Amino acid sequence: MTGGLILGLASAAWLGVLTSISPCPLATNVAAISFIGRRIGSPRIAVATGLLYALGRTLVYVVLGVLLVSSLLSAPAVSHLLQKYMNKLLGPILILVGMVLVGLIEFNIKGSKLGERVGQRVETWGMWSGLVLGVVFGLSFCPGSAALFFGSLIPLAVKYESRLWLPMVYGAGTALPVLAFAILMVLGTRAVGQAFNRITQFEWWARRVTGVIFIGIGVYFSLVYIFRVW
Repeated sequence: MTGGLILGLASAAWLGVLTSISPCPLATNVAAISFIGRRIGSPRIAVATGLLYALGRTLVYVVLGVLLVSSLLSAPAVSHLLQKYMNKLLGPILILVGMVLVGLIEFNIKGSKLGERVGQRVETWGMWSGLVLGVVFGLSFCPGSAALFFGSLIPLAVKYESRLWLPMVYGAGTALPVLAFAILMVLGTRAVGQAFNRITQFEWWARRVTGVIFIGIGVYFSLVYIFRVW
């Protein structure tokens, strides 16, 4: 495994975690945590439900990643253009995503309500409901999560020609907090409250720091590959 791919996998994992604690996805994850919390009477089922939720979210991003990246790389003309211009495209893309993360660009589009409707109908499905919620919540894109997945993860996967591994790592990252909370629920509700407060504070800083880094890298890529300053 090359150093570049290792960096790509680490970036995918961070993008996944950042997605999971962003405001809109965090709301769906809180709903999933509340749903899992109803099974706290059986710690084993609570953890299993969390694992299935993580699997469901990961499957969504793997399928989308495989379809999108494969379609972009399989067409010879598109593949040639991407190989030739990918570094030039990454600069403006990273700048735009970074501006979304730091709040310079805002969207008034609300996240999908599909997850809420499905969540009300899977009460009697046992721990397998975690898998269904993972899939549905994974498909419930909102501006922030869409920017991170389509604007950052997919270009990164195309750059490294990784149809499977980067989307898989990203998907696991998006579900990691829910799995962690499922384990914390087994340990005690006080730990859950403390962890949630810390994550909310951490997200504010993490999103903005990542946005500034994205803008910086985007400016660098633009100067080097578009304007050929160096």
